[in-house]
Amino acid sequence: MSPLRQRMREDLQSRNYAPQTIDCSLRCVAQFAQYFGISPTRLGPAQVRQYQRYLVQEKHVAWTVVVQTVCALRFLDRVTLQRPEMLEGIPQPKRPKTLPILLSPAEVAALLQAPRRLKSRGILTTLYAAGLRVSERCHLQVTDVDSSRLVLRMQQGKGRQDRSVMLAPSLLPLLRQYWQRYTPRPWRFPGRDPAPPLSRKTVSVLCQQAGGRAHLGKAVHPHMLRHAFASHLLDAGVDLRRLQLLLGHRRLRTTTRYLHVSPHALTAIPSPLDLLPSPPPAEPQPCAAPRWKWRTWSGSMGRRIWPAMAR
Repeated sequence: MSPLRQRMREDLQSRNYAPQTIDCSLRCVAQFAQYFGISPTRLGPAQVRQYQRYLVQEKHVAWTVVVQTVCALRFLDRVTLQRPEMLEGIPQPKRPKTLPILLSPAEVAALLQAPRRLKSRGILTTLYAAGLRVSERCHLQVTDVDSSRLVLRMQQGKGRQDRSVMLAPSLLPLLRQYWQRYTPRPWRFPGRDPAPPLSRKTVSVLCQQAGGRAHLGKAVHPHMLRHAFASHLLDAGVDLRRLQLLLGHRRLRTTTRYLHVSPHALTAIPSPLDLLPSPPPAEPQPCAAPRWKWRTWSGSMGRRIWPAMAR
């Protein structure tokens, strides 16, 4: 590991960034330096703008990756390299706001029943039943399940925050069945190596396989179960403030995005077209007397004249 990389890691750790954020920031800076083939200390805002164009126009990465890269480079200049004058030349891209793709209750039921293994079914069911982030699900330990109070404790989730979420009574028998069969320690659902927690990639693969077996026709990823948890609770009448606490959102504005995708929330509001007063009934108009004109027809039987309605 280079001294610059080690120093940036220590700067991130001293500010209590999450391990995933640290790895992502270091990876973004390493890819930026690898693109130019020189140390980041010799690169400036012009190279950052060039690299942004490369990511967007040639590599066609998601805007989330672009934002992560810019944040990592700004941290490198501001903290590690002590070059705050460089920040003005590094553009901060605006992240597009998109609506999540939702699963209906029937699709969620088919998805949770699709896995054949008890472990896979328990992982996906826990994601949906508690609305967990995939990282929170991977780091769930055996001691985090409080069956007497029906509570799941999330330790140091996103933003270094602890929170408690509900433990569905219908989920408890599944967790007990898995515990009796495998007796995992310390993680609730460990990987092949029981020492580290389950990887996020493994959970993503499980979701993709379950979506294929359920024939949903959608690219299923773990966060879709969290979206479904939020929208289904919103349709059930849970207010936004309680939903914010369950999801662990820092801002209520983040929770309000589900108002745009919830069918119940959309149909519960009447359209202003339906609120317009009804127009008075139209008065019947008198029928005009038909006008007739005479047509002449000539044939072998002679000449005949009959009336026909004028058009």
